[in-house]
Amino acid sequence: MDTIDEQLITLLRHDARRSISNLAVDLGVSRATVRSRVARMERAGIIIGYTVILRADAVDQSVRGITMIEIEGHAADRVIRTLGGFAEVTTIHTTNGRWDLVVELTTQTLAEFDAILRRIRLVQGITGSETSLLLATPRSTRARL
Repeated sequence: MDTIDEQLITLLRHDARRSISNLAVDLGVSRATVRSRVARMERAGIIIGYTVILRADAVDQSVRGITMIEIEGHAADRVIRTLGGFAEVTTIHTTNGRWDLVVELTTQTLAEFDAILRRIRLVQGITGSETSLLLATPRSTRARL
């Protein structure tokens, strides 16, 4: 990836619905160049999809949290597959340090949040966890709010 690809990705992160013409003007390149670069990044798996990003208060998932998880031995792949099947799990990150995974969760109620935490603690291979509720998001680089 070069500078133009990085700038193109930045523009698409802020608004993936921008037209090819609009992107080309902002990047100072031709429409064909933008089209071919996007197609190349999609084929290479750099761009794997496009999505809608909603404000946190625009959906009924009002309880959000981050759970740090410790995994025993070589169980990471199995644990990730299991957690990926839980509807309340929105994102799974691998990490270094004390915790092996950082998992983002959303539910409608605290009772549902408590229930998913209990289910997570029962997953074979998980040896410890620590959870923090997210109270507000004053700044996010994922979308312009």
